[in-house]
Amino acid sequence: MKIYLVGGAVRDKILNIPHKEKDWVVVGSTPQEMEKKGFRPVGKDFPVFLHPETQEEYALARTERKTGKGYKGFNFNTSVDVTLEDDLKRRDLTVNAIAEDEHGKLIDPYHGLDDLQKKILRHVSPAFVEDPVRVLRVARFAARYHFLGFHVAPETIDLMKKMVEAGEINALVAERVWKELERALTEKNPEAFFLVLAESDALPILFPEINIKQNGLQSLKNATAKTSDSEIRFAILTHDLTQDQLKKLSERYRIPSDYRDLALLVSRFLPDYERDKTLSAKETLTLLLGVDAFRREERFKKFLLACAIVTHQDSDWLMKAYAAAKTVNIQELIQAGFTQKALADKINEQRELAIQNAKQS
Repeated sequence: MKIYLVGGAVRDKILNIPHKEKDWVVVGSTPQEMEKKGFRPVGKDFPVFLHPETQEEYALARTERKTGKGYKGFNFNTSVDVTLEDDLKRRDLTVNAIAEDEHGKLIDPYHGLDDLQKKILRHVSPAFVEDPVRVLRVARFAARYHFLGFHVAPETIDLMKKMVEAGEINALVAERVWKELERALTEKNPEAFFLVLAESDALPILFPEINIKQNGLQSLKNATAKTSDSEIRFAILTHDLTQDQLKKLSERYRIPSDYRDLALLVSRFLPDYERDKTLSAKETLTLLLGVDAFRREERFKKFLLACAIVTHQDSDWLMKAYAAAKTVNIQELIQAGFTQKALADKINEQRELAIQNAKQS
């Protein structure tokens, strides 16, 4: 039984980039032996175990054989005869197919070290085409390492195109597409995710609403220096989509409501934001109420930042108007006897007056 550190932890260690999670592969063992040593089984499709102390994942070395469409259409072999080289060969990219033994020695049968030096994201073997998730993963890695100068190998792009043409990516489940998109939005260059998908012909199939020639992609690129918030980045990416397009995109990939709602607000109210100081007090209040600023202040601040990044126009006036409107004492109005619609009307009347006074000051 031999244990090797594999995947991202090895790759990022070589690149001198922090990496939180560690993945291990175990060669020459069995599920029974692993459990006897105190490892807890957690894998559903193939044997994966959690270390009794570190809780890190240890997977038995395995090979896989394609048996159907999609990323679940595989049979796995985890016998004791499976070698480390066999296990590494089934991985997606050469830079992810490097292992490190207990003495720190690197095992690199597929020349991942060379590709790291050349800054190339290249598939390990023709078996790459068997898993459609790899199209998304390669695009995400491009987003992660673009700042270091990495690019996808032309031959890998060609394989991705073949996967698209064969209809493999149509088998991707909504949750997995969203997971990869959400992770891409947290990377240093999230726009590269969409550029690689476009280059491989996957973008119009996975995200037909997004066009790399639209302002959204350039705005997303501009956003990376100003916010790491993935909700804001998503809203910026989709700001020039219609409400209907956004709703269809959100429904198709079951996008969480926090992402969806902020994006819908930015798409709908961006024209009002751009008018900014030319809005009347009444129009300004209508905008504040429309984005639910008084009840969802944190989301309102995200809305303002997203709009500011897209328009290159600060939000100072709207924040000043919001602060003025918040000075209205609702409890005093309740104590004065206002209720229900009369109370709501009075609150809005005083908020509008407060905004007008702020505008004139």
